Amino acid sequence: MRFHIESQLQFPLARALMSQGETVRVQRGAMIYRSAGVELSAHLNASGTGLGKFVKAVGRSMASGESAFITQATCQAASGEIAIAPTYPGTIAQLDVGADQYRLNDSAFLAMESSVDYTLERQSAGKALLGGQGGFFVMTTSGQGAMLVNAFGSISEIPLDNADGFVIDNRHVVAWDRNLDYKIQLESGFFGSIGTGEGVVNVFRGSGRVLVQSLNLESFAASLIPFIPTQR
Repeated sequence: MRFHIESQLQFPLARALMSQGETVRVQRGAMIYRSAGVELSAHLNASGTGLGKFVKAVGRSMASGESAFITQATCQAASGEIAIAPTYPGTIAQLDVGADQYRLNDSAFLAMESSVDYTLERQSAGKALLGGQGGFFVMTTSGQGAMLVNAFGSISEIPLDNADGFVIDNRHVVAWDRNLDYKIQLESGFFGSIGTGEGVVNVFRGSGRVLVQSLNLESFAASLIPFIPTQR
């Protein structure tokens, strides 16, 4: 199986090209079209069996804000494809999981091969209260294969080489190498953050790469509020 990202479009989509018996798991509601030989099924977004799996999926949803279900597309014909896209205008990038593992921001996941998975890793209370990465948990990849992530706006890759305190706005972070140390804090203290308009940031240390998005979905949504009619 391989992913093909239609990057020449103004707002890209991705096609998963599959052979018989291959499976891809995608974000719930992300499908645009599929060939006749590809069948969709909904599965609880957790490992295990029975009631334990259900409880884990619901708990995962409550902790991270992601859906308790994930869509599984399986090719039943000799070949097939499914096309998917993010729910908001942006960009799609592929992460090659295996030798490198990643942590993901909320809503970054789009699709992955069946040989790839992600788990919820517990964060410290300080990171949980300030950050946008799943509250008390952060999504961490495992396995080996291809994973697609999506972003609001464009995606830029920042390579870090033995960085000692590289600062990135929290809401612009998409994904980062798992071996990078990070902490989440206010940019300039409470009153300084109010004055500069720069609030919560991620501070990275070590060597690896960080994927960032050019736009901030929360700031964009806030900018629309004055133009939304309200009932007086």
